[in-house]
Amino acid sequence: MISNSEVMGFIPTVDAVRARAFYEGVLGLRFVSDDPFALVVESNGTLIRITKSGEFKPVPHTILGWRVKDIEEEVQALHARGVTFKRYPPMSQSDLGIWTAPGGARIAWFLDPDGNLLSLSQHPEDE
Repeated sequence: MISNSEVMGFIPTVDAVRARAFYEGVLGLRFVSDDPFALVVESNGTLIRITKSGEFKPVPHTILGWRVKDIEEEVQALHARGVTFKRYPPMSQSDLGIWTAPGGARIAWFLDPDGNLLSLSQHPEDE
């Protein structure tokens, strides 16, 4: 059954060298492989294929996110590596750019070098 299978994420890029520098160097994901079709990195056991695409238009919603234990710590660490977190007026976000959803989840959004929207989230049930 598919429910027993591993999940693999896909993210498009027009510049695999720049994408590798970001996903491996800035986000700290483990490099797995690079072939003519995709750059592959690993995040806590999940493979992410960063597909080498021609031009594309990034979608206006999150395409990949990470559940973290301490969102403030993670946001500060990424900010120190040059990541800028998105602001969405009129949403009420903290000084770090973290929004608290009505259910208590805390979320922060940022872009990769290709303009793909990524996120970090911390959920009340994980605390």
